[in-house]
Amino acid sequence: MRSARFVGADLLRRYDPRVHPITEKLRQRLKDTDQRQRCTDLVLGTLRHQAALDRIVEHFAGRPVKRIAKPLRSLIRIAVYELAFCEQTPAYSIVNEAAEITRILMGAKQVGFVNAVLRQVSRHIKCRSANAPFLNPRATLIQDMDQGCEFDQAFLPDPKQQAAQYLSQCFSLPLWLIDCWLKEFNYSATLDICLGSIRRPSVYLRPNPLKISMQALADHLIENGLEAHGTTAGLLRLTGAGDISQIPGFAQGWFSVQDLAAFQVGLLLQPAESTWILDMCAAPGGKTTQLAELTRNQATILATDINRGRLVRVAENAERLGLDAIQIVDYQHLQGCAQAQGPFDVILLDVPCSNTGVLAKRVEVRFRCNPQSVESCAHIQTQLLNKAGAMLKPGGRICYSTCSILRAENQDRVSQFLGQTPRFDLVEEKLTLPTARIPDSDGGYVAVLKSVC
Repeated sequence: MRSARFVGADLLRRYDPRVHPITEKLRQRLKDTDQRQRCTDLVLGTLRHQAALDRIVEHFAGRPVKRIAKPLRSLIRIAVYELAFCEQTPAYSIVNEAAEITRILMGAKQVGFVNAVLRQVSRHIKCRSANAPFLNPRATLIQDMDQGCEFDQAFLPDPKQQAAQYLSQCFSLPLWLIDCWLKEFNYSATLDICLGSIRRPSVYLRPNPLKISMQALADHLIENGLEAHGTTAGLLRLTGAGDISQIPGFAQGWFSVQDLAAFQVGLLLQPAESTWILDMCAAPGGKTTQLAELTRNQATILATDINRGRLVRVAENAERLGLDAIQIVDYQHLQGCAQAQGPFDVILLDVPCSNTGVLAKRVEVRFRCNPQSVESCAHIQTQLLNKAGAMLKPGGRICYSTCSILRAENQDRVSQFLGQTPRFDLVEEKLTLPTARIPDSDGGYVAVLKSVC
C-alpha cells in the first residue's frame, strides 16, 4: 500500500482535470492506499485551491510553476496544500515525505529542488491556522469562514481596490465567473459563494420513507459508529461518511445521497400519487427517485436521458430503493411514447448546465467552465424547455432545475420561455447559493411552470 500523498501526487500528474473526470479516477485509485479519506482530501483540496497554491509557490519560492516538471509540480502542490490547509500535520513531516516521494518518482537529483521550494514556502508562514477576520487579507489564504493561513508578506491583490482579482486568486476561481457573480450579487454574497465553493462538502442522506423513518435511520447510523444529525429540511447530515456504498443500510435501499439544494426540487413540486411524470434528464436518478418516494411509489414515472449509458445508474438506484414506479425509456423513443400514452401531468427538467453551483463537489468545473460553455448550455436548455412544453397536458407543470447559479441559465431561460409561450405561468422559483455555513449546501435553481390552457 502507498501513502495518501504518493497516490494523490501520482494521480494528479497523470490526469488533467480539464479533460478527465477526476473524482472517477480518484475512486479507481483509492484501492492503492489504506488512507482513503486523506487521499481524497489531498486530491480534491489541491484541485480546489490550485491557482492559489501556484501563486504561493511563485511568490515565496520564486519558481514559475509552468516551468516545474509535471510530476514535481503535482507533488509540490499537494505539499503546499497540506502546509496551508492541514495544520494538524507537522510541517517537517510534509516536507520530508515529499522529498522521499521525489526520490522514488524522479531520483535523488530532484530532492534538493523540492526541499528548497517547500522550505522556502514554509519559512514565510506565520501561522498555519489563524483567526481570519482579524488578519491582513492580502497575506492570508482563507481556509473557511473563520480560519486562514497567515503569511509574513502580502501576495494577494487588495480586496478594496481589486475585488474581483482578489476573490479569484484567493479562492482559485475563474475571474470571468467572479465578475458575473459580482454583477448579479453584491460583494458579501459573492464572498459567501466563494467560501461555499471551496468547502469540504458534507454528506446528506435522504431517508427512503417507504422503508425507514428519519429517526430510525439516524439511530441505525449512530449504532454503527457514524455521527448523524437531522436538518429542518428532512435530510440527515453525516459526519465521517467514507465510502457511501459501505454505509450500513445503503444496500437495503434505506437512503439516497442528496444535497440540500437538490432536495428543493421535490419540496416545490410535491406531485400527487396518481401523477403521470416524465423525467427528461434523469441520470443518475437522485431527483427521479425522490419523486417516486414522494408519491409513495404510486405515480407512473418515465425516466430518460440523452446519455443512454447513464440510464443504467437510474435503473440501479430505482432497484436498490425498491421503486418499481420508475420505468426506463430510451430517449430516441420518448416522443412516440408520449404520443401513445398521452401528455404528461408533470415533467421534471433537470437540465445540463455549467454546474457553477456545485464547485465544491465538482472540482474540475473550475477548470472547464467558460462563457462559451455557459452560452452552449443555455441554448440546450431552451431547446429542452420547448420540447417539454409540447409534451405537457393543459394544467400540467414543468419543474425546471439546474446546478447553476448564473442568471443566464436560470431566470433568463425561464423568462424567455414564458415570453415566447404565453400559455404558461410561473408558479414559484427558488435560487439557492452555495454556503459554508451549517448546514452547508451547494447552489442551484428550481422553477415550477404551469400550463394554464
